Amino acid sequence: MNSSRRTFLKAIAGGGALALTRRASAQAVLKSVRTPVLEIAYEESGNPQGFPIILLHGFPDDVRAWDGVVPTPAARGNRVLVPYLRGFGPTRFPEAKAPRTGEQAAIGQDLIDLADTLHVDKFAVAGFDWGGRAASVAAALHPERIRGAVIVGGYLIQDVFAPPAPLAPEIERAYWYQWYFNTERGRAGLKANRRELCRLLWRLWSPGTRFTDEQYSRTAKSFDNPDFVDVVIHSYRHRHGNAPGEPRFEADERKLAQHPKISAPTIILHGADDGIQKPPADSPSERAMFTNLVDRRVIAGAGHFLPREKADAVSTAIDNLIGGDRL
Repeated sequence: MNSSRRTFLKAIAGGGALALTRRASAQAVLKSVRTPVLEIAYEESGNPQGFPIILLHGFPDDVRAWDGVVPTPAARGNRVLVPYLRGFGPTRFPEAKAPRTGEQAAIGQDLIDLADTLHVDKFAVAGFDWGGRAASVAAALHPERIRGAVIVGGYLIQDVFAPPAPLAPEIERAYWYQWYFNTERGRAGLKANRRELCRLLWRLWSPGTRFTDEQYSRTAKSFDNPDFVDVVIHSYRHRHGNAPGEPRFEADERKLAQHPKISAPTIILHGADDGIQKPPADSPSERAMFTNLVDRRVIAGAGHFLPREKADAVSTAIDNLIGGDRL
């Protein structure tokens, strides 16, 4: 057994047992798979022969965000896969020299690599925050793979080559953490205070929800990943032009800069009380980015961490996509 594999298994053992039982009685098993770049840890629930659904968490979060969502599609006979993104939990870069990048093209490719390694040809995907961006990227660049998508936050693909236009001052203020991470003080602050800082973001981004210390501590372990700081810092610097991307993603990033449309059947969800930015008014410009938009829903009483706050709204959207004849 090589050293990277031993490190990975040790990380899993430290994080808990391989078999995890959810409150809703759906059993999830923690597994891992080696892709071209990562050793991806993921939880699998439901029928191994069922229709595959991949659920992607965001920053700063992990697979526990989907605990309230998983039981419904799993009970309906689907195969539900919930991976830890690069830099989170027991997911690892086996090669010491691999770039610890967090650019949008990379996390989108991680999703495709996971599906390829598991021999999953077509699948449905749901994601929020970074996970929503990864889902959007994969759907835009690999439309033949995505049978349906539930995307929290709308169209999330970015043009990383053009300087972004300034937003309204209140919105700019809400993005303080991004400006912070674009400084060396921010890197040092994230490294030294990652748990306290991420806890603050949970409170600010979902102001109407009181997450318990127990809820947070179960996920905060994932921020102890040795690559967490590097991946997070690169993500927020790259999108603002302050860090180079991987050369292998140059062509993909150029395509994404053109804001390609998403053709998969899609349901957009927004948390009505998102502390980063309130949902924009329903507009033709947002709808135009989805050529097969099934619905756009603004969920009352939910903030940024919508799968945690309104799991039923997310599981219903997934069921709306895969429960009928749309796919």
